[in-house]
Amino acid sequence: MSEQFLRQAERDQEQEREHKRQSQAQAPGHGPGQNPSGGHVDAGDAGYQKSLTSRHINMIAIGGAIGTGLFLGAGGRLADAGPSLAVAYAVCGIFAFLVVRALGELVLHRPSSGAFVSYAREFLGEKGAYVAGWMYFLNWATTGIADITAVATYTHYWGMFSNVPQWVIALIALAVVLTVNLISVKIFGELEFWFAIIKVGALVLFMLIGIFLLVTQQPVGGHSPGPALITDHGGIFPTGTLAMLLVVQGVVFAYASVELVGVTAGETAEPRKVMPRAINSIMWRVALFYVGSVVLLTMLMPWSSYSADESPFVTVLSNVGVPAAGGVMNLVVMTAALSSLNSGLYSTGRILRSMAVSGSAPRFTGVMSRSQVPYGGILLTSGICVLGVGLNYVVPSEAFEIVLNFAAIGILSTWAMIMVCHLLFWRKTRAGQLVRPDYRLPGSPWTEFVTLGFLATVLVLMWADGGAGRTTIASLPVIVAALVGGWFLVRRRVGAVRDAAARENADSMASRSAGAGEE
Repeated sequence: MSEQFLRQAERDQEQEREHKRQSQAQAPGHGPGQNPSGGHVDAGDAGYQKSLTSRHINMIAIGGAIGTGLFLGAGGRLADAGPSLAVAYAVCGIFAFLVVRALGELVLHRPSSGAFVSYAREFLGEKGAYVAGWMYFLNWATTGIADITAVATYTHYWGMFSNVPQWVIALIALAVVLTVNLISVKIFGELEFWFAIIKVGALVLFMLIGIFLLVTQQPVGGHSPGPALITDHGGIFPTGTLAMLLVVQGVVFAYASVELVGVTAGETAEPRKVMPRAINSIMWRVALFYVGSVVLLTMLMPWSSYSADESPFVTVLSNVGVPAAGGVMNLVVMTAALSSLNSGLYSTGRILRSMAVSGSAPRFTGVMSRSQVPYGGILLTSGICVLGVGLNYVVPSEAFEIVLNFAAIGILSTWAMIMVCHLLFWRKTRAGQLVRPDYRLPGSPWTEFVTLGFLATVLVLMWADGGAGRTTIASLPVIVAALVGGWFLVRRRVGAVRDAAARENADSMASRSAGAGEE
């Protein structure tokens, strides 16, 4: 199977090089005569449709930056940190952007559906790809459990569904999103496009209402909107700077899946044209939707009016008498959870296939359907989500919170791997082995070092926060041991695949040499 993948990948790479030769003069991100891929061929990139368009990629970039962490999680974080939450969102947003910008440069170097797993393979070897892939799987498997549980919980908000068992609703939600992912990548892109439209539309509508209330000084919950609600209730840091630092781990989780835009690069026809535009837009969207929303919320009502039990947007709208505010926002939050599940199934399917063709994931996860969908990996992630439905009934709430913290560990490791890969890529360009595209991460290599330091600081903050965060950090040796044990199980197969690929390359080169000699 790996030989077939490799042959197809080589053909795809040759077509890509021919396309670059024909269009280098106008292709953004590269100057004339550059060879960004450096000859690296990843067998996991073969066989995908190029069905995702510019509008799909742009909205996937938006959707990846906006999720339940804002719609639902902001209430509890406002109650803990007050207006300083805007500072936390801004700082974490900058680092999230730097991570995606680094991934964007790697994408323009060599577009790949394996994304950071493929780049880890190129710059760190198969061990690096193995760690990157399975930590990313840990992230989405645990996030998927939370997503389908959230959908079921939000559905019970409406009385007509109150008698339907939660596990039934969870399975229906999973079945719908799974079916969409299995049909084709274009259907996935369309669904994610409309999910993003709903999320962005809800935020824009709320912000327009909030600005209207602010300008007209309409009372909200008995309070007159304005900056005085910040200054008269303890200022920007009413609970101290430590409280703001301790919510950083939750804010990082809110930005999870911004890296999804990099995974889509292998299934769009013009990644070098589409990716820079989509990635650059993430920065102002973070500033507008996250920072802007939090600042607006704190000027409409005192920060102490919000709680973890209710979306802060519902809190405001219900206090100004907007009819059905709770129902509408509940629908938006449920949409955000479905979008997250949709993205998780999509991305893990591609990542696992990239690993499978190299031998570091189960063989069945490398299988493609007739519609060129890697359904094996998608089904594996779905299976873990199904197990999560049962786990939600038998584990206490503290244990379930630990599951979510494991997702945060997966996110941090993924972001760290992207920055490490970019640092190694930068070193190769300095040595003259590769050429950087025009679209670059600014400030290398110091940007990578600072970002890695920030990610390490988040781990320290998780430990300092105690509770589930500390338990999760304490379990890191178990995760490391599982990764080491797993590697010993797959390393023989990885070696066999590598040797087969080397023989295939040698035979191919010998055939070309023989053909050239006959001419």
